[in-house]
Amino acid sequence: MMKSITYKNRSVPVFYPPGQEEAVRLLPDKLKEYELNFDFRKRWKRIASVEMSRDVAIFQYNDGTKLYLEVG
Repeated sequence: MMKSITYKNRSVPVFYPPGQEEAVRLLPDKLKEYELNFDFRKRWKRIASVEMSRDVAIFQYNDGTKLYLEVG
């Protein structure tokens, strides 16, 4: 399944398997915690998509590298 989230005026698609709606719902709250983290905000501009795997958000960058963030 897919949902789009917006953070800092930029929308990114979030892909998740059925049954992971709770983790997807918690993701915007986790992103708000990083609102004052300048390094994360700089990286957010290069993120192409997000994939949810249980309680972990996998941010995929344009160059193919990944960042793992625990949501739960």
